[in-house]
Amino acid sequence: MHALSGAWTCGSPDGGRFVRLAVTALVFSVPLLLPLIFGALAQEQRALRGVALVIGQSDYQHLTPLPNPKNDADAIEKLLADLGFDSVRRVDRDAETLARDLERFAEDAENADVAVLYYSGHGIEAGGENYLVPVDADLSALDAAAKKLVPVSALITKLKATVPVMIVMLDACRDSPFPAGSMVRAQPDTEPAPIATAGLGETRGAAGLKPAEPQSAPADENLGTVIAFAAEPGKAALDGDAGSNSPYAAAVLRHFDAMAGEEFGVVMRMVAEEVYLKTAGKQRPWVNESLRRLLYFGEKPKGVEGEEGEILKERRQLLVTIAALPDPERRRVEAVATDGGVPMDALYAILRALGAKAPTDPSELDKVLRAEAERLAVILAERRAISSPDPEIMRLSALADHAEQEGALSTADALRQRAKARFRALRPTLEQQEKTLRQRFIEGAAVFARSAGTKALASDYLAAAQDYAEAFALVDGRDASLAWQYRNAEVQALTLHGGWGKDDSSLERAVIAGKQALLIAETLGDREKWATTQFALGAVFQQLARSEKGTARLEDAIAAYRAALQVRTRARSPREWAKTQAELGGTFWALGERKNDVEDLKEAVVAFRAAIQGSSRENNRPEWDSNQNFLGLVLWKLGSRENDQELLAEAVNAFRAILEGQTPEDTVMRWALTQVYLGGALLELGVLEGSPARIKESAAAFRTAMHDPALEVLTNKRAEAQYSLGTALLNLGSLEGALAPLQEAEVAFRAALRDYDRKREPVDWANAQRRLGLALRMQGKHEESIAPLEQAAAAFSAALEEYDREREPLEWADTQRSLGITYSELAERSAMHREIRAHEKAIAAWSNALQVYTRAENPSTWASLQNMIGYSLVLIGEQERDLIRLADAQTILREALDLQLQIQSPLVHYTEDSLCRALLNIGRMKHDRAILNEAKALCETAVAGSLTASDGATAQEASANLDRVRQALAAVE
Repeated sequence: MHALSGAWTCGSPDGGRFVRLAVTALVFSVPLLLPLIFGALAQEQRALRGVALVIGQSDYQHLTPLPNPKNDADAIEKLLADLGFDSVRRVDRDAETLARDLERFAEDAENADVAVLYYSGHGIEAGGENYLVPVDADLSALDAAAKKLVPVSALITKLKATVPVMIVMLDACRDSPFPAGSMVRAQPDTEPAPIATAGLGETRGAAGLKPAEPQSAPADENLGTVIAFAAEPGKAALDGDAGSNSPYAAAVLRHFDAMAGEEFGVVMRMVAEEVYLKTAGKQRPWVNESLRRLLYFGEKPKGVEGEEGEILKERRQLLVTIAALPDPERRRVEAVATDGGVPMDALYAILRALGAKAPTDPSELDKVLRAEAERLAVILAERRAISSPDPEIMRLSALADHAEQEGALSTADALRQRAKARFRALRPTLEQQEKTLRQRFIEGAAVFARSAGTKALASDYLAAAQDYAEAFALVDGRDASLAWQYRNAEVQALTLHGGWGKDDSSLERAVIAGKQALLIAETLGDREKWATTQFALGAVFQQLARSEKGTARLEDAIAAYRAALQVRTRARSPREWAKTQAELGGTFWALGERKNDVEDLKEAVVAFRAAIQGSSRENNRPEWDSNQNFLGLVLWKLGSRENDQELLAEAVNAFRAILEGQTPEDTVMRWALTQVYLGGALLELGVLEGSPARIKESAAAFRTAMHDPALEVLTNKRAEAQYSLGTALLNLGSLEGALAPLQEAEVAFRAALRDYDRKREPVDWANAQRRLGLALRMQGKHEESIAPLEQAAAAFSAALEEYDREREPLEWADTQRSLGITYSELAERSAMHREIRAHEKAIAAWSNALQVYTRAENPSTWASLQNMIGYSLVLIGEQERDLIRLADAQTILREALDLQLQIQSPLVHYTEDSLCRALLNIGRMKHDRAILNEAKALCETAVAGSLTASDGATAQEASANLDRVRQALAAVE
């Protein structure tokens, strides 16, 4: 046994004082009372004796086993032994051995100055008595608790009567190990009492004890009793992870060396708040004590030193501050910490740092705490451990991080100041090393950049982009100008790869890289570099626009080019200005096509005219030709949209200017394409003028284009020439009413379809199918066979398989319209049993077309389609004598007629004739004279309108309908 020695003192009496103290802390700290001084005694030195019994119950035979009691018993017994106690450790004791252990301990404590009992294991409370549960206890033990369980009160009474200071710590599971509702009989003949339950899971703690007053030991020799609890009565105490110690045991081990010159309760509050913080407010230790004097500690055991000691010192100050806070303020901090997902330690430290600056108004304080919690969350999320080759910087930084986590903000700040000082001392050497290292990185970047150039020469643009990206990474943060250069080169390589391979993922990467390059250029303050990257981004957005259904990417491209033009002015950099204008024009053209908006096409014309002004035919013929070519194309499209012969004539002149003095050998493929474009503009102009001569001139241009040898290899361009030739012949056959040009057109379209790659050029392929369908439908008018019409319907249907209503709305709608007309013409030639089905297919196709040709935006076309749908319904209703179909037809035709009269359509007489026929059938089937009279009036108006329009066919049909109306009226009379 180690000797315990020291001097005892006492302070003023503090009778009846009740202090909430840390449970486990008391067990460890009170033995340090041994070197005390009793003021009532002389200042004499004498050897003191302390005894301790440590019990850990883990391996229960019939109840739930507990993982940690043995571990806690080992740690506490070692601590008590090191402090000089005559300590005994006992584990896994049954009822008999446990009772014997306690009896022997009471005997050993008779001559001791301090007695400590520590119990870890199952424990229950019933009828005001606490029972320790032996490892062999089962349900039968509840009927004879005094024998098979171990009541604590009697032991406390014995110890209290014999030793000056008695400490009992019940580290017991607060959840009853017995079934819910179990009852305890202290003796077989006593009334049963229910077992108290509290806590969740494997929690630890015990209910409060009320020790009896001592029956012996003089008052001036007995300092009283301390009974420690791991948590407040009725509250759960956490058990800790299996294989470790409980939170309050860990807190005592951390803070027991603070017990020098401090009042007993202060140290205990430190321990209590440590447990409170480490359990995030779930557990607050508690002590039931009846000490008769204030107790102070003597010599300080050796504690933690150095920086860790400074952290611990400030941590203890924080704990004492927290202990003084009222419960409402604690709850506020707990709520804010929980809501913000931040540790309470740091939030309490922030509150302590605010001090007098903290708002006194609760709502204002809550706002401040929540704002600080948000800031703290951001700091914690962004913080990364400092990686440095200097071990001292790493050590100081890690300690500062730890100090912040412990709420020791002042210590953390001091540590960071030392880390900064250390770095300042290293800085001159590091700067020289950085200079040398920077140059090496720049040299390495050049190696990758040159590799990228080689990859690009071999058309491996993706590999080139990867090399440029690595070159950028090497100079990023070292040379901003080179960083921009490599990033911008990466954008261009990714654009080329994405464009050729139709790889949108590479293009999206190019957008990200381009935006980074813009930021670098802005940082440099270099407007030229900024404009260059804007131009490159415009190209990326143009490529991405190919696969989108909307217009967002095209609008992004326009914004990028316009941004570049803010710097690339004609006066400052005329060639770059012209190139940017050309790209801007191309983007407006694509936007106008997608939106069906002539205003965008007009913007394209303005941009291409500017590009031509900035280029020179003499000095850069290819660029001038390209700009002239695009101008001609947009003028052609715009003239076609607006039926403007002057714009079409200007487009023809633009193409002819390119062809002046050129041969296929001079420009290879461009010569053939320009011939095709010239033919297209001539064709549009010839159609508007109604001039077969212009259309024949157009066909000649297309045939000339096919003399270019390049078309033997470039099959898609040959297909384009064949398609254009077929279109010219189709229009010529329509204008002249001749069969031969239509048959030639069919041959040309079929040749184009053989050359087009449907997978790579789906829209071009669909366009050729649509034109083939038109040629076949028009042939059907010249032949008695219905085969051309059936082939036409198949061609239109094939085209619709590729057209997308969102991406190609006009082509899709026009094809639906043509398909409906084809089915209608098939219906006129079909046998009776097929006629209705063909009309229904026609109605379905025209209804689809109306999804694009709306009344608001396309009133004339909408009315024409409504007329065709209505007339087909008339024919079906007439054939089947179906009043419902006829009534639907009447409604649709009236709507179409009303609109045509409003817009003064030249086609009013068609709809009047159709409505006349609908009313004729309704009036005849209903024998309704009023309806027939309305039909008569409409037929008469239709005859007059047809004659005025020189439409003999409609006049003849309307006259026939008028005769039938008159006959029906006569029959009604």
